[in-house]
Amino acid sequence: MKSLFMKHQGALLLIFSLLLTAILASSSPAQQLVELPIPKLNKVVIKLQFRNGSICDPKGKEGLTYATANLITQGGTKELSYSEIQDKIYPWAAGYGALVDKEVTTFTFQVPAEVLDQFYPILKGLLLEPAFAENDFHRIMKQQQNYVDQVIRASSDEEYSKKALEDFLFRGTNYQHMVQGTSEDVKNISLDDIKMQYKNFFTRNNLTIGIAGNYSPKFLASLKADMAKLSNVTPVIPPPGKAKMPDGVNVEIIAKEGAFGSAIFTGTPLAVTRSDNDFAALMVANSYLGEHRKSYGVLYNKIRETRSMNYGDYSYIEWYQNGGGYMLPPPGVPRHSNYFSIWIRPVQIAVQLQQQYPELKNISIGHAQFALRLAVREVEKIIHDGISPEAFEATRTFLRSYIKLYVATPSDQLGYLMDSKFYGRTDYIKEMDHLLAKLTVKDVNNAVKKYWRVNNMDITIVTDTSEAEPLAKSLKENLPSPMSYSNAVKAGLPKSVLEEDELIAAYNLRVKHVTIIDSKETFK
Repeated sequence: MKSLFMKHQGALLLIFSLLLTAILASSSPAQQLVELPIPKLNKVVIKLQFRNGSICDPKGKEGLTYATANLITQGGTKELSYSEIQDKIYPWAAGYGALVDKEVTTFTFQVPAEVLDQFYPILKGLLLEPAFAENDFHRIMKQQQNYVDQVIRASSDEEYSKKALEDFLFRGTNYQHMVQGTSEDVKNISLDDIKMQYKNFFTRNNLTIGIAGNYSPKFLASLKADMAKLSNVTPVIPPPGKAKMPDGVNVEIIAKEGAFGSAIFTGTPLAVTRSDNDFAALMVANSYLGEHRKSYGVLYNKIRETRSMNYGDYSYIEWYQNGGGYMLPPPGVPRHSNYFSIWIRPVQIAVQLQQQYPELKNISIGHAQFALRLAVREVEKIIHDGISPEAFEATRTFLRSYIKLYVATPSDQLGYLMDSKFYGRTDYIKEMDHLLAKLTVKDVNNAVKKYWRVNNMDITIVTDTSEAEPLAKSLKENLPSPMSYSNAVKAGLPKSVLEEDELIAAYNLRVKHVTIIDSKETFK
């Protein structure tokens, strides 16, 4: 018997090795799963989230992950062209798309439950057998090149200033570039690069599967088995870049021909994410200062309501995807590197004010410096004085209800559950509610003192070329910036506002450096 074992020992070891490999493969990270069964829902949502994002773009080919994801969702499969797919799914009211951020890429598929079996071969084909056709490649890359060359500079100065701020805060790191890439680097991306990025970074080993709605165990088993057929490469994911701590207050003014006002974004690194319990305390402070698109915040009240300077002003304690388009923060953009920011929507420039009001014909700069001073001064007041118990209670009560609106749809519920996994949580919304319930005003004020700052900030201002030089000079020299009201508006303001204006106009922003950049030179 012993000699028989010895004789077949090699074969037995080989069989054991193969069995071990199969076991390990079956428990690979591809089998990470987030489920949200809703049997009565006549819909299925599938999210396939890859840990990659733009931080995985190779040097000199920034925008490659974005290009890869878009070529998958806006291209065809081995069986169907992109147009054939669209024709096929239109009667089903099904849809899909990709969202690429700094650290993850998420494909979302939504389909009525009754046509799930008909739709699924398309999903499987897109992920497992993308066509990567030359004509689709050229179409996708032309769109991407147009975005980094033209659209980001021309479509929205608000989004422009936001992306410019990230370029400033994260300069020299893999967080610096837009997910769409840079002008020169997008030109370097080839179809072979996309095929290689797909193989190396869209694999079964960095995938989390999410599914919600009315689906069967049999379907889920098929989905898991099929996604296990993705590349078995174990991606080497670079560590996410960290926002540099600014040396004082630094301003980059982007001079743009024909800019409609001055769009401002400020930022400073924040050593807290959703994974930290202190995040709940900062949620209250942030909401009090300026919740996104809400009219009760301090910034909104003082800049828009009282002084009628723009359309709104808000603050953020994490990245807010497409703030111009979303009223509620969407899931799918979890990040390890964070920063606190203020969004001052475009305020008028001197040329506009001069044309509208003869009494303002002698001003040299518009409202940008005053609005910036006002916003930073309010942050400093909160840091020093804290939030009152009454304001704390009202804001906390609001937030405990408001955050539940984040997950109003099955897709958002699933997305937030998947983001929770990224941050090491189980259910971020429920856990934040529990943390908010236990918070005290002292917790909030302590967190603000610990994490917020006004002495070390980066600021981007997209403004008209006519405004750039005068604004830069005034910021550098800390010149007074009295508020420029029309006579009619000023006559209707209470004395308390005008007295506060004088304090704001002389507030020291502590600006250390100011640089003017030609718009054409950004995102090169």
